[in-house]
Amino acid sequence: METHTQTIEKESKETTGIMTGAEAVIHCLLAEGVDLIYGYPGGAIMPVYDELYKFQDKLHHVLTRHEQGATHAAQGYARASGKVGVAIATSGPGATNFVTGIADAQIDSTPLVCITGQVGSHLLGSDAFQETDIIGISTPITKWNHQVTKAEDIPSVLAKAFYIARSGRPGPVLIDITKDAQFGELDFKYSKCKGVRSYKPVPETDPNTLKEAAKLINDAKKPMIVFGQGVILGEAETELKNFVEKTGIPSAWTILGLSALPTAHALNVGMVGMHGNYGPNKLTNECDLLLAIGMRFDDRVTGNLETYAKQAKIIHFEIDPAEVNKNVKADVAVMGNVKNTLAQILPMVQSNSHNAWLQEFKDFDAIEYDKVIKEELHPSKEGLSMGEVLRGINEETKGDAIIVSDVGQHQMIACRYAEFVKSKSNVTSGGLGTMGFALPAAIGAKMGAPEREVVAIIGDGGYQMTIQELGTIFQTRVPVKIVVLNNDFLGMVRQWQQLFFDKRYASTEMVNPDFVTIAKGYHIEAKRVTKREELQTAINEMIASKEPYFLEVCVEKENNVFPMIPTGASVSDIRLE
Repeated sequence: METHTQTIEKESKETTGIMTGAEAVIHCLLAEGVDLIYGYPGGAIMPVYDELYKFQDKLHHVLTRHEQGATHAAQGYARASGKVGVAIATSGPGATNFVTGIADAQIDSTPLVCITGQVGSHLLGSDAFQETDIIGISTPITKWNHQVTKAEDIPSVLAKAFYIARSGRPGPVLIDITKDAQFGELDFKYSKCKGVRSYKPVPETDPNTLKEAAKLINDAKKPMIVFGQGVILGEAETELKNFVEKTGIPSAWTILGLSALPTAHALNVGMVGMHGNYGPNKLTNECDLLLAIGMRFDDRVTGNLETYAKQAKIIHFEIDPAEVNKNVKADVAVMGNVKNTLAQILPMVQSNSHNAWLQEFKDFDAIEYDKVIKEELHPSKEGLSMGEVLRGINEETKGDAIIVSDVGQHQMIACRYAEFVKSKSNVTSGGLGTMGFALPAAIGAKMGAPEREVVAIIGDGGYQMTIQELGTIFQTRVPVKIVVLNNDFLGMVRQWQQLFFDKRYASTEMVNPDFVTIAKGYHIEAKRVTKREELQTAINEMIASKEPYFLEVCVEKENNVFPMIPTGASVSDIRLE
């Protein structure tokens, strides 16, 4: 039986003949298997929207309430589905409102194709109404961008856009199409792009590096793995699990690598980085071999590079040559998609267990539990903690939900305490740290994986940056579950002000509106929780609902997230209080 996508592809491949550039855009999207796009119409993209109107049965358009919301929704869709997300907007402010989402997608390697309208080619450079040089603006934050001024160029440019966005290390592509190119005519033919000269998305793997890496792994006494989102993007979850279980190596994760290995796996030792777990951070500077698998040694992971894992040999499994030796010098760089390289090295490594070494992680876990985790998950004081909210969600979803978190204290709590049993379950803004990401991204995630429960965990600050996307939820009735952890502060900034600026809470205390009333204004079921005895019942009711649901949980105002590595400090200097 043909799937909807296969039917679309079949129909599109049979489409040829004379048509407008705007119509060609639609047929290109259909040929690439796109059936869902996010966007906001306007003058310079109106011809494409006019054609889109005629294809509503094949290509569903979601009207977001802001163009930034469209890019974040497309990101959430891509991260949850593994497909390319598509967003569309008009010229000028419509295009510039794309910038934050595109930058976020670039640093987090999310495949997007963003299409913007542009003024007529004869007006370019004249400061025409709603003319902006979006190509110049977006060049540093896209994997590739291109301006189309002739209708006949549309099929080849869009084919190249999808190829570049999804191949190798994925990323965002922006295509800017002038209005006259949309109105112009062409003889339409479409062929998917299979390669671009001078662009090699997956580097060849040198067999010698596999041998060198295998020897280091087999000789190591205290090896440690840090895996990142490259495992998920490469669909290498099974290969990682097989490799970890054969070698017996304790394995930690970056926040974007979270869920590639089940949370409860015996060799999953937790999160590295600024608010990561005590053991993997401390033992980074005691391991004799560090295997970096699909991660880029971000500063939030490494802390002070001058003191990072200096005692260890470094093996870097990586698809992007630009990341090798950029921050941390590798003794062996194994290039290629980790799905292939982990499978190739597996027969070369010895079956092993590192029980004494693993016990060191467990010992640190016990210290962290007593000092931090116990109080966060089971608070002794009256006020609610963010951690107990995550505990309640875990109990109800059994680790099967997609958790979409915004940026701040709640993000670190969500990453630390959410439990996952399958991949593509953690959707968050990593490298850019974009407040306002979660609400629109949750819309996209639910549409990308409609069979899964999607729960957005958001702070009261970030929530108000894209709160207008409640309108998108109301119009589409997409059944996302929204949890706002409200501490009436910009919590992460306040924590830093407390610890490093003598409690000078400059512009971080929030005077918030009635979030429940606002949600109800959008006809979204809503509830506020202020007491512990109300919490689990409210969570259960939210998860059981088949409709969108908003839950506000009023948490302690001045709780801090620990452990914490101060900026510029060594990972060994991680603080528990």
